[in-house]
Order: sequence, then C-alpha cells, then structure tokens
Amino acid sequence: QVQLVESGGGLVQAGGSLRLSCAASGGIFSSYAMGWFRQAPGKEREFVAAINRSGGSTNYADSGKGRFTISRDNTKNTVYLQMNSLKPEDTAVYYCAAAPFGGSWYNKGHQYSYWGQGTQVTVSS
Repeated sequence: QVQLVESGGGLVQAGGSLRLSCAASGGIFSSYAMGWFRQAPGKEREFVAAINRSGGSTNYADSGKGRFTISRDNTKNTVYLQMNSLKPEDTAVYYCAAAPFGGSWYNKGHQYSYWGQGTQVTVSS
C-alpha cells in the first residue's frame, strides 16, 4: 500500500509560481509512474502532468505545457510539480497519484492505483 502526501499549495497572485511536492511511503517509489491531476469546483478531475519511474519521460496537458514541470527524486521518494506563470484558471485542488508498471507515463485517472488527499492552489487575479 502506497501513501501519498501532497504539500506546497497556497494562495498566489497571477503570474506567480508554486512548487508542489508529493511524498510517498509504503512502497517502492522508484517502480511507480507518478502523475498530477487537478479538480476545480464544479468541474471534473483533469490530468496535469505525468512522469515515468526513472524520470526520463514526461507528459503534460496542453494547459500546462511551457509553464509546468514535473520531476522526481527517487532518493527522496518525492515527485514535484513546478508551476510558473500561474493563471486564475489554474485554481484547483491538486492531487498526486501513483501507478504500478511505471515504465511509461499515464494520463488517465483510472490508470493510477493510489491517490493523495490533495492540496489547494488558489491563483488570484
């Protein structure tokens, strides 16, 4: 069983930056692909970014390309999401997730087996 704990959310002005962290425990972190998703009020959960188990392959939703960077440190069992040039429409609860068979990245929620509790990101205009 893998436990995931997100941190780093908060309130930021438009144009600002935040770095989210997701600390994993209870499993072999380096074997899992990791992903970030978000859910805004009244909207469905959507994919943000994903990374394979080695960190050598990543994928981004169009909304975050050029602004967001996903990375991981397998020595620290942590995955990160660096978010720059934030916009009010980035406001959401951000969740990290872990998928077994981590040789590739995944951009669908059902491909992930474990989820964190989420961290709120609010971008003011």
